[in-house]
Amino acid sequence: MVRDGYFYGLGLALVSALLWVFSPHVLWLSLIPLALAAFFLWFFRDPNRTIPQEPGLVVSPGDGKVTDAEWIETVSGSRLRLSIFLSVFNVHVNRIPISGTVSVVEHREGAFLNAMNPESVLHNEQTLIVIDGGDYQVSFKQIAGLLARRIVCNVKPGDKVKRGQRMGLIKFGSRVDVLLPGEAILKVKVGDKVKGGSSVLGQLPPRTSSSETVA
Repeated sequence: MVRDGYFYGLGLALVSALLWVFSPHVLWLSLIPLALAAFFLWFFRDPNRTIPQEPGLVVSPGDGKVTDAEWIETVSGSRLRLSIFLSVFNVHVNRIPISGTVSVVEHREGAFLNAMNPESVLHNEQTLIVIDGGDYQVSFKQIAGLLARRIVCNVKPGDKVKRGQRMGLIKFGSRVDVLLPGEAILKVKVGDKVKGGSSVLGQLPPRTSSSETVA
């Protein structure tokens, strides 16, 4: 359970109890905050995940549905871009896709368009995280959605991170975009359901060292 779940859930449970005590003639009112309390406790769940151990794998940074998978050209060469939509029903804890060192954490204020809208990657509030894995880099974005109003990122440049490690969350529906090297072998397709930390998005070429570790 993410700490926020206890904050929202217990707070609303207290409101429900107060309504039960001080509004005995409209007891049904106490059921509304009680139902919301149950929802928040469920929404902020943080299940353990089995992290794949094979070297060179890139795992999903979030739970959700793959909505886009394509190769694109950038100033640094070809890249494989994946988009994952997190509905309000998905786990919203985000995880690190590869082991390495955080080289960039860049937050940008913006709009709150529907995360399914392709324009959201350009205009919505978002945080970019780049992980240097040694022979390659993998970057991903936490992108706010229509309901998501807060992005939480708990890593900073210079941090040593492990594949599958928890690193933050996006509240109430959102999207994560992942950018892999162009030579990566795609392991998912549009429409697939993925789980943060355990679902493999792609396979990277063999490394020159065996420093890839498991969270």
